[in-house]
Order: sequence, then C-alpha cells, then structure tokens
Amino acid sequence: MLCRGPVLHKPDERMLRILLVDDHAVVRAGYRRLLEQADSNWVVEEAATGEGAYRLGGEKQFDVVVMDLSLPGISGIEALRRMKKREPGLRILVFSMHDQAVFAEQALEAGADGYITKSSAPEVLVEAVARVAEGGRFLGSDVNDAMAAHRGEGNPEDALRSLSPREFEIFRLLAEGRGVAEIADTLNLGYKTVANYSSIVRDKLGMANTADLTRLAIREGVVRP
Repeated sequence: MLCRGPVLHKPDERMLRILLVDDHAVVRAGYRRLLEQADSNWVVEEAATGEGAYRLGGEKQFDVVVMDLSLPGISGIEALRRMKKREPGLRILVFSMHDQAVFAEQALEAGADGYITKSSAPEVLVEAVARVAEGGRFLGSDVNDAMAAHRGEGNPEDALRSLSPREFEIFRLLAEGRGVAEIADTLNLGYKTVANYSSIVRDKLGMANTADLTRLAIREGVVRP
C-alpha cells in the first residue's frame, strides 16, 4: 500500500484539504502517509465514523473527502449524502473494499464524485483524489467493469439498484438485524418514517420479511454472514 509513485510538488498551488474517513486507525495512517507524500500541498485530516466526518465537515472546510463505506453507525453512503446535502460543492471520493456494482451505483446516486476499491494500486488513489479535486469524476477500472457487466435485465442487483440511497441504507441496517427503533435513532428519523421506508423496501425487493432481506443482502455482498 505504501509503495510510492512520483511525488507531485506544486509549491505555487494552494493547499488541498482532504478528510480521510475510515474506521481502522492503521489503515488511515497508511493512506494518510501516502497522500501527504504524493503532494506537498495536500493536508490530510482523519475521521473514524460517518457521524464524525459529518461533524468535522461542519467545523472545518475540506476540499475532498475520501470516504469508506463500511463504517460503524451510519454508512459511508449515508454520511456522504448528508455532507453533500449540506455542502453541494464538496468533492467526495468513495474508497471501499466493495467492488459490487450496486455499491457504486448507490454511492454515485447519493452524490459521490468518484469510486475506487481498496484493491486499487496506490497511484490510482492519488490520481483519483487529484481528478476529483479538479472537478472531474473518477471510477476505477474494476468498478467500471462491474457496472458494465450488471446492466442487463434480470440481474439480482437490478432490484437493489431501484432503491434510493436512503432506502438502501435502511435495507442494509435491517439486514444487519437492526430494529426499526434503533434505525430511527441511528438516522435521526421518526419511528413511523423508518417503518414506512421498511415497507417500501420490502415491496420494491419483493421480500416478505426481514429474514428474506438478510438472505438477499448476504448473497449480494451488502452485509457479511
């Protein structure tokens, strides 16, 4: 992960403020070192949760957020949705272990400006951050391939793609075994609102109960067994 590509020294450019969001301290340390070594004008701060990222983003101004999806509490998709709603001009790059097309589709629908996987080479992360910071969009080649391969009708991921980012988040939490009251507390929503969303999710996916949702989520890699 720490093999170093060409270092970009641009002393005449302004600082690029990056927020790195990942729940593993060792992972954050490694990627922070990689990014700070890539360009002398890149300044990196860290957050361990989606809630923490949202809070820090309200206290400080960042140019790019590098966001993992699998986080304790709210997911990266929910966190980036909230951050984009508050600050539409904020650039967000998803950097996740999930290479399934449905995750990329949901992240992009929620407002992500790029998506790469953690299996990418270090220089890909550096390139993606630079591209997103410049206002462009960046998708890793493996993500592009996955999305292209799952556009046909009848694919199991098609039903999941029909969910909105908020519906997908509730689907994920239900599949993890969270109750309606706990989900409402996590997402700062009313109990009835979450109950209504739960019904919509089951209807869209054609699932009769939470057990069916969980089996689908495990099969499609949304949650771990």
